[in-house]
Amino acid sequence: MLKSKKHLIFVFFVALSACNSDDFKQAATIKVSKEALSVDRSYDVDVVYSDSAVVKAKGKAPILDKITPKTGMPYQEMPKGVFIEFYDANLQVTGSLSSGYALKKENERQTVFRKNVILKGPKGSYQTEELIWDENTRMYSSPSGTFTQIDGTSLSGSNFSADQKFTNIHMNNGNGVGFLKNGIE
Repeated sequence: MLKSKKHLIFVFFVALSACNSDDFKQAATIKVSKEALSVDRSYDVDVVYSDSAVVKAKGKAPILDKITPKTGMPYQEMPKGVFIEFYDANLQVTGSLSSGYALKKENERQTVFRKNVILKGPKGSYQTEELIWDENTRMYSSPSGTFTQIDGTSLSGSNFSADQKFTNIHMNNGNGVGFLKNGIE
């Protein structure tokens, strides 16, 4: 242990003299870049989406983070996933969407769902690892995944897209398993 300030100053200068001028030049080029942001966290969030006082969907998320970066656009993140149910005018469930993670880009009006995404609708269900909902075009899209019809017929492919009601479904490069009814010749 040092006994006086003189010893401390001496040790400091010895350590300083051990560094050559190249070390100081390198140290000067290191920059600390910190992005200031604001995060508002909510737990057990329930959201109701309505249009003209008619409930269209209800969503639940265990955690919802509203993030406002110092630079860039604000966004919402659901790090523990989301579950959404869709309704018709009579409040009957017409479909659902679940994922292990979601990111809503507010200014772009897009939501990206990731991790075991399952979209269910009147024609069947679609399973993928990434699904994008675009509010501007009212369309879902995905790079790849598997669509399974109610009868068990499944089709895997790429460039999936579907309308908001999940009734107009398109997919490229498909391959899958289908079932034929008895009596077909």
